[in-house]
Amino acid sequence: MPEEQATEQATVSAHHDDGSATVLRDDGVLVDAPATAVAAGGWRSLRPGQRVTLVRDGAGAVTAVRRPV
Repeated sequence: MPEEQATEQATVSAHHDDGSATVLRDDGVLVDAPATAVAAGGWRSLRPGQRVTLVRDGAGAVTAVRRPV
């Protein structure tokens, strides 16, 4: 059985030239999402103000930035 991953809603604060992004979680905390997580969600780029869903692994690292649910 696959391990369940934690998700949370956020708003894109900035999309960086290296493909990574900074997002603002709904609880007001800024989180950095690596380029690999952005690419895992199928994005070419993100724009400030865009709503997304963050997927985290068991250690809390952002593994994917997906379309909002």
